[in-house]
Amino acid sequence: MTINVNGELIDLEQPKIAGILNITQDSFFDGGKYFTIEKALKQTEKLLAEGADFIDIGGQSTRPGSEFLSAEEELKRIIPVIKAIKKEFQQVRLSIDTFWSEVAKETVNEGAGMINDISGGSLDEKMFETIGELKVPYVLMHMRGTPQTMGQFTDYNNLVLDIIYYFSEKIEKLRKFGINDILLDPGFGFSKTLEQNYELLKNLDKFTLFNLPLYIGLSRKRMIYHLLNTDAKNALTGTSALNFYALQKGAHILRVHDVKEAKQMINLWKMLK
Repeated sequence: MTINVNGELIDLEQPKIAGILNITQDSFFDGGKYFTIEKALKQTEKLLAEGADFIDIGGQSTRPGSEFLSAEEELKRIIPVIKAIKKEFQQVRLSIDTFWSEVAKETVNEGAGMINDISGGSLDEKMFETIGELKVPYVLMHMRGTPQTMGQFTDYNNLVLDIIYYFSEKIEKLRKFGINDILLDPGFGFSKTLEQNYELLKNLDKFTLFNLPLYIGLSRKRMIYHLLNTDAKNALTGTSALNFYALQKGAHILRVHDVKEAKQMINLWKMLK
């Protein structure tokens, strides 16, 4: 199983790591830490040195209740950082966490190679068309509502079957725009209760029926630290445990804050496998 990132075929038979770089002031774990270009470059260097295969850059927080930034404001944050990173680390693979088609277009033009959309194309009707034109891999995530309202949309007839149906419809639309490299993200923490998140993780292998890469974001999320009665800063052990389980269930890419620990965990998993 491969994806084409800027002309490079990435083999996903061995798990890969997307290191999170939030250029925000209000993300739930690292908001404000890497808001300047200098700090973003330093963190990118660290993530790459620890073994990140991708750097996933986010220009606005999508935590529960977060407020939207316009595409213009998001671009003002992201573009200078992309330019600096590409100048300093020419071979880096960049993924952009955005739901705006304009941001997708401009960042790919600056060298980004993948788009990670929490909304599955529902917040910008031009997103699928734009991805079809750009010919880049697209991370299709499951979410209902918006980050502001998703807590109201946790009623499902059957959680796993409903998400499978959601992916089926979206994949059909993406294919019509000529999009081949599609990655599936079940959307842990988005429009799901704590119990539903664990039900979803337990049934993650059900989504392998699509024969598409599974892109998993569990890192330091509320589903971990609430269950353990702690906070995001103390959720690394729980993150590693659930990521290991996700690999057992068929995950291909892990999106994490802590690359070194994820790399160690993957190496242990590979030895056992």
